[in-house]
This record gives sequence, structure tokens and C-alpha cells, in this order.
Amino acid sequence: MKHILLIATGGTIASKATENGLTPQISSEEMLDYVPAAREFCTIDAVQILNIDSTNIQPEHWLLMARTVKENYDRYDGFVICHGTDTMAYTSAALSYLIQNSPKPIIITGAQKPISMEITDAKTNLLDSLRFAACDDAHGVSIVFNGKVIAGTRARKVHSKSFNAFDSINFPVLATIRDNRIVHYVKESCPCSYPAFYIDLNPKVFLLKLIPGMDPGLLPWIGEHYDAVIIESYGVGGIPSEEHRDFLKEVDKLIADGKIVVMTTQVMYEGSDMAVYEVGHVAKERYGLIESYDMTLESTVTKLMWIMAQTKEPQKIKSMFYTTINHDILFQ
Repeated sequence: MKHILLIATGGTIASKATENGLTPQISSEEMLDYVPAAREFCTIDAVQILNIDSTNIQPEHWLLMARTVKENYDRYDGFVICHGTDTMAYTSAALSYLIQNSPKPIIITGAQKPISMEITDAKTNLLDSLRFAACDDAHGVSIVFNGKVIAGTRARKVHSKSFNAFDSINFPVLATIRDNRIVHYVKESCPCSYPAFYIDLNPKVFLLKLIPGMDPGLLPWIGEHYDAVIIESYGVGGIPSEEHRDFLKEVDKLIADGKIVVMTTQVMYEGSDMAVYEVGHVAKERYGLIESYDMTLESTVTKLMWIMAQTKEPQKIKSMFYTTINHDILFQ
């Protein structure tokens, strides 16, 4: 049987009710008591590295998770990380960049209801995750949730309360799990080499969501405090350049100061294409802006944090950004 390490970080799956609302309190060992059937197909050890609400997850916690996997990599056949749902997509994307080309599966899961509740999705999600982690064909970083196996860079939380919390954005699900059976939809050869682990992130990445009426005077302040800005624009992507709110002038100053500017879209599906309209085409051609295309916002943010911890050279940043990692970008 495969030997799996359960890494607990808290989240709803590990929560109990208090007078102030749900709070993570259940330990990793206690969670395993709720899924005794898992012992039929794998052996499991458990470790508790955090016990926090995922709202409090920060880049240093992603580094801790990656380090925990690295330190235990040779001892286990797969890893399951229990995590809160609110920032799970950010974590799965970040781990996709911190642990690349892993021949062993690294699964992130959680639940919309605590595992101790009578009606909960937690038991199914945890059992499915352990089952997938013990599968011979599983590798790399992915989310297992509500019967879906989603590439770590393609997940997004799309429902705040329903059990069907996550979708795979602009990419098919890798597999589904139903009635203890795994059906693979995306099959690829498993990496044969040892994975590449990274130990640094640069969190000085700012996300600016455009709204009508926004003052472009925000951009100089961002440039003073951050190394990069992701502009989340409308539709296929463009930068407002109307006379009284000319963002292009401020983008010009950011670029001149050596800041990295990445364009993405507020639209969940189908991605950006700045070449379509003049408001996008002119900005991209003039400044050579990086464009996220079909990438998720979560992957755009975390990939930039990972890249900018490796290099500050603009052309190298652009080249690394457009290099596909764990299915994160298809169109460029």
C-alpha cells in the first residue's frame, strides 16, 4: 500500500463552533478518525503545521507547506494538505510554482462544512484526496474537491457555500472521483526526475481591480511600495486613457521606474486578448506589457511572486511568466 502524509493547516474542515463562529480546532490525527476506510488502501501519517482560518494564510505559510513536503519527500508516496477553502486556489497555485514536476501527488483539499458535522462534505473530500494520492497515475499539485481533480494552477472558488465550491478555469478537470473510482480525463507522462523545490517568494505584488471613476493617482503610490502591479481590467483587456483619468501616463512612469506591469481580466472565463481593441493594443505595443491570457488570477499573482524572487530582469521575468507550468497558460 502507498504511504501518504496528511499535512493539516486548519480551515473549515478542522473547525468547531464557538461563540464567535467556526474556528479551526480539530487536529490532523482526529481528522483521520473520521475516514477509517482510508486505511483499506493506504497507510497514513499525519502532521499539524498550522491550525488557522485560511483567510490568514500568507506567502510564508506557502513556503512552510513546500518545506514540509520537501523534508518528507523521500519518505512518502504522496501528500494531502488539508486547507481552508477561501484561499485554497492561491495555495494550490503557489505550491505549483514552489514544487515543480513532482512525480508524486501533492493534493490540497478541504470542506465547506466541518468534518465533525453530521451533514458535511469533509469526509468525502478527505477520503477522495487520500484515494487519489494513493493512485499510481497521480502526480504534481492539484486540488481534489467535490469529486473533481483540478490542476493546481486552474482552480477557483466559485461558490461561497455550496459543496460544489471549485471549478477548473479555462482547462478541463484532470479526473473525477465517483463511487471510489477514479476516471482520468487528462493523461500525461509522469516526470521521472526529482522535483524542483523553491524556497523564496517576493510578496511585493499589488492587484489593482479597475472600476469606472478610479483615480490613476493610485499608481504612483503602488510603485513606491510594490515591485509589480497586476491590473485587472475589463473584458479582453485595456487601459483607460480618457483625458481626466489617463492611466497610460502613470503606467509609463511605472515602467520607467523598472516596475513590472501585468494585464489580466476581471472576466473569469476565456481570458484576455489585448490586441482586439485599441485601448488594449496601444498599451501593449507601447510598453510591452505582460498579459495573463487564459491564466487564473490566483496563478497570475503567485507566479509573479515566484518569478520575482528569482530575478529582477524584465525580459527574464516575461520569459518565465510565459513558460507553462502545471497547465497554467495555454495561449500567448
